[in-house]
Amino acid sequence: MDTLQSSEEAAGKREQNRIRNRRAILLAARECFRERGYEKSTIRDIVRRTGLAAGTFYNYFSSKQDIFAALLTDFLTNLNNNLTRHRRAADTTEDFIHYAYMALFTATARDPLVYELAHRNDRALRELFGSDILGLTMLSLEDDVREAMERGLLPQIDHEYLCAAFFGVAYETSLTLARRAHRNPDSAEAEALTATRFSTALFMGGLPRLAALP
Repeated sequence: MDTLQSSEEAAGKREQNRIRNRRAILLAARECFRERGYEKSTIRDIVRRTGLAAGTFYNYFSSKQDIFAALLTDFLTNLNNNLTRHRRAADTTEDFIHYAYMALFTATARDPLVYELAHRNDRALRELFGSDILGLTMLSLEDDVREAMERGLLPQIDHEYLCAAFFGVAYETSLTLARRAHRNPDSAEAEALTATRFSTALFMGGLPRLAALP
C-alpha cells in the first residue's frame, strides 16, 4: 500500500513539474517575443529566461514555431468557447452584434500580448495555420451572419461586404484594445466592454440605412 501511494505521489509530482516547466517556457517565450519580436527571438533566448537546462526545452516543444502555435491555440480556444456560448444567447440584432464583438474583445483583453504578436507576425501565422489572425479569430462569423440573416436578426444585405465590415472593425479595434490592455492590465475588462459598446453602436446606427439601399 505504501509502495502504491509513493508511486502515485511521484507521478503527481512529475505531472506538476511538467506543467510548471511548460508554463515557464511559454512565459519566457511571451517576454522574448514581446521584447525582441518573433523573428529575432531564438530558442536559446527563451531557455535562458527559464533557468531550465537547454535539453529540457525539447521535452515540451520541438521548435519556436511550436511555442507560437501553443500560445495562439490557447487564445483561439478561449475565443471559440466564448463565441459558441454568446452567439447562442442572441435573439435580437443588437444582441448578435454585441455578443460577437464581446467574445473577441474579451479574449483579446485577457491575452493582449498574443493578439499583438499575431498581428505583427502574419507570415508566421500563415505558415502555421494557413491564415492570418483575422481569418482565424473570425473564422465562424460568416456562417453566423448567414444564420442570423435567416433568423431575421440581420437584414438581407450584401453578405460579403457586411462580413468584411465586421472583420475590419474587429481587427483594428482589437489591436487598439490589446495595446490599451497591455499598458494597463487592470482596465482590460473595462476596455473590452467599451470596445464592444462602441462597435455595436457603430453597426446599429448604420444597419437601417444599409437595409434601405437598392
